[in-house]
Amino acid sequence: MPVYRLNEKEISFPLPYLAEDDGLLAVGGDLSVDRLILAYSNGIFPWYNEGEPIMWWCPKERYIIRPGNVHISHSMKKFMKKHGTGFEVNRDFSDTMHRCRIKREFKEGTWITNDMEKAYKRLNDKNLALSLDAYIDGELAGGLYGVSLGRCFFGESMYTEIENGSKLALIYLSQLLAENNYVVIDCQFHTDHLESMGGQMISYDEYKALLSEGLSF
Repeated sequence: MPVYRLNEKEISFPLPYLAEDDGLLAVGGDLSVDRLILAYSNGIFPWYNEGEPIMWWCPKERYIIRPGNVHISHSMKKFMKKHGTGFEVNRDFSDTMHRCRIKREFKEGTWITNDMEKAYKRLNDKNLALSLDAYIDGELAGGLYGVSLGRCFFGESMYTEIENGSKLALIYLSQLLAENNYVVIDCQFHTDHLESMGGQMISYDEYKALLSEGLSF
């Protein structure tokens, strides 16, 4: 059962350590900019299905990639040498996010609801979220989006239009963030794809230390 029900009129969360074993921390509230900033600053994120109340999660172990440490396989290196590749930041945030949505929606379903699209666009308008799209031989190949606070990036979703498109987007994102001294890419949960790209599982205490470092100004 959820441990806490949020009040829409009060921007607050329970302590992240109170999350259930599966990571569920609270339900309710809203997707206002202020609430989302508070949530991500503490490693909390919304994840729910259309028609459900907003569910807020904070897994006690967190899957991350350290910027600059993304793994580029031998075959991927050969692919990048063979093809002309490039990337663009904030090409069209809403379009990138929607592509992430529709690629999942008719397969396994998606948490990217209409309200989520509007909420993250508000973050993007305030330079608190960004998208990155990769190109292969001049064609839009794939992309991703996420929240960017301080020197922390919180990945939300990615899409592929051409084989290797999402891998390429993650490689370019990692390199770009490393150049700007980011300390962490929060991937939230483990996937085989992320593991192959250099992801690692860390404890919430380790994760919180990275947040403290990345969010200090």
